[in-house]
Amino acid sequence: MLRSSILFIGIVLLLGCTSKKEQELMQAYHDKINYHKLLQKTEKTQLYENNVTKVMLTATYLYTPNYEKNDTRDEVFIVGIHLEDEESVYTDTQEYNLTLNNKSVKEIKSLALDDVRLKDVSFVSEWGSYYLVTFPHVSSKKLTLVLDSEEYGKGILHFAKVAKYVLSKETF
Repeated sequence: MLRSSILFIGIVLLLGCTSKKEQELMQAYHDKINYHKLLQKTEKTQLYENNVTKVMLTATYLYTPNYEKNDTRDEVFIVGIHLEDEESVYTDTQEYNLTLNNKSVKEIKSLALDDVRLKDVSFVSEWGSYYLVTFPHVSSKKLTLVLDSEEYGKGILHFAKVAKYVLSKETF
């Protein structure tokens, strides 16, 4: 009887403590749910020269699923770029070329650091420059964003319109 009482009290104490922590954790998650959703769609790459980072590129894919058969919306990203040796201003020139599945940029809009679209994006710093980059529609479920630099080489980021675990490993 004593053993049963001690076991019952122990279980009640454990359940009582975990429920409060769980509620706080869930509340914190719900407060930043947009941040967490965008974090899942964010990738980062760096370009090096002699093992020193010269260019850092972060990209967040702003895709929201649409279950229409003929979805032809443009592919939109928030791209952050930090250039070590230069003014932090990206231009789509011969020196840096940004492509998505071998398609060129359709439109680039510069974003101010206080832009509301950057509020929930991770890896935002005052040293980077941020852009809303639009590419033509890609019908493939897998996307490859490439930053190619004449001087520092190539950085490749992989995105998907579906969960990445759904795609086979050979596709990336």
